Amino acid sequence: MARSGVYRRAFVSLDTTEDGKRPNQKGLAFMANIKSQKKRIITNEKRRMRNRAVKSELKTAVRHVKDAVAEGNGKDAYAFACEACRLMDKAASKGVIHKNQAANRKSGLAVAINAL
Repeated sequence: MARSGVYRRAFVSLDTTEDGKRPNQKGLAFMANIKSQKKRIITNEKRRMRNRAVKSELKTAVRHVKDAVAEGNGKDAYAFACEACRLMDKAASKGVIHKNQAANRKSGLAVAINAL
C-alpha cells in the first residue's frame, strides 16, 4: 500500500482501541503532510463519529416503535413514532441520511402503526 510522498503512516482516529486502530478498521490510517488535508482528516473523523451516533439513535427509536407495534400498544407506538420522525427529520436536515430515505422510513412506521 505504497502512497506517493503526500501521506505518511499515522494513527488519526479519535476513538482508537489500545492497539491504536479504529474498532472497525483492519489496517493503519494515513496522515497527510499537507496542513489543510490534516484538518480535513480530523473533520471527517468528527463527522463520522457524529453520524454513527445519530444513526444508532435512529435505529433505537425505530426499534422502540416496532416493539410497541409488536405488543399491540397503539398509544405508545404513536408516541415513539413521533419521536422517531422528529429524529429522522433532524438527521435528514443535517445530511446524515437523505431526505427521501427519511420519508420512506417514516412512511413505513406509519403503515405499521395504522395496521393496529
